[in-house]
Amino acid sequence: MFSRAKKVGELQMRFEFATAGRIIFGEGTASQVAAAAKSFGNRALLVTGSDPARAETVTQSSTMPPFTVRAEPTVDLIAQGVRQARESACDVVIAIGGGSVIDAGKAIAGLLTHRGEVMDYLEVVGRGKPLENPAAPFIAVPTTAGTGSEVTRNAVLGVPERRVKVSLRSPLLLPRLAMIDPELTLDLPPAVTARTGLDALTQLIEAYVSIRANPLTDGFCEQGIPLAARSLRRAFHHGQDLEARRDMSLAAMLSGLALANAGLGVIHGFAAPLGGRYPAPHGAICAAILPQGIETNLLGLWSRAPGSPALARYQKIAAMLTGRADAVAQDVVTWTRTIVNELGIPPLRSYGVEEKAVPEICADAAKASSMKGNPLELTHDELVEIMMQSL
Repeated sequence: MFSRAKKVGELQMRFEFATAGRIIFGEGTASQVAAAAKSFGNRALLVTGSDPARAETVTQSSTMPPFTVRAEPTVDLIAQGVRQARESACDVVIAIGGGSVIDAGKAIAGLLTHRGEVMDYLEVVGRGKPLENPAAPFIAVPTTAGTGSEVTRNAVLGVPERRVKVSLRSPLLLPRLAMIDPELTLDLPPAVTARTGLDALTQLIEAYVSIRANPLTDGFCEQGIPLAARSLRRAFHHGQDLEARRDMSLAAMLSGLALANAGLGVIHGFAAPLGGRYPAPHGAICAAILPQGIETNLLGLWSRAPGSPALARYQKIAAMLTGRADAVAQDVVTWTRTIVNELGIPPLRSYGVEEKAVPEICADAAKASSMKGNPLELTHDELVEIMMQSL
């Protein structure tokens, strides 16, 4: 098990690293999708968002069977996708869209080579059986700059009857190919740019202070945090700014590389129970909680773990966000609170979250897998405080 009692500055020096089999990054790379698919198999299932025609433009093909993901994926949706892929004799899966679309494609590709039900392999609320067979070849093409799902080993799925989101997780789910073309993000609406970009920033921050941080993931975070700091506002206010879009696409990919190998923390710990109960986008939940989650961590560290390396790391994050060498850890709270307000992130109550539900949400959040990476164990009262301040 990972210990939270590391010395100041100490890193995990026993770690593993895994990511997509191949990553292609840059403007125009999406034009290579169709050729890549042919090298992997004979027939591809095209997993898309609400506009399949846009994905067909990228693949230059209207012959691939489309499977549309109109919201965040659920267990039932994945079962439908696997069934359609089998009925259409598909041996390759391509996902072109945001994090939900890529998670859906990843899960379909993984379960296409397995028998049984989706719940057989789901953690926490399912049977948790390990995936044993290599997934069908999977190509991930993100059209947002947020989750970094194109380079991670898990797919987040909703289980509506249990009011929770949990992961299908295995190294076997890693995409065979990730093709990241910043030009695909140029038309993102400001609200989507805001919540996906803040999700990427949250992932970079949480991975950097995680108890599982290591020298490789540190490099990703130290590159990604300044990219998001300098370009998220520009991408929000000036959507056609290609340089800003490129920075955010790269920051999102780096956040995926970091979280997949270092873990996350309290903010994403809340995302699972909240996302399972309320119709709120994942990134919007993380953004709404971000400032208060950081502040509560800092208060807990100062009072109970003043020797934690996370405190020095928060100070480094402050310098990366503000560009000031004399920045202090509390500046992370101030900076994130300012940008959350500037980008118009709504509070949790706007999605129907009520005060009476807070204790149950906190109890479920405490058991979430993401909590295992948090730099210290938070009390129930501290979790309640995060929720109350985020309403």
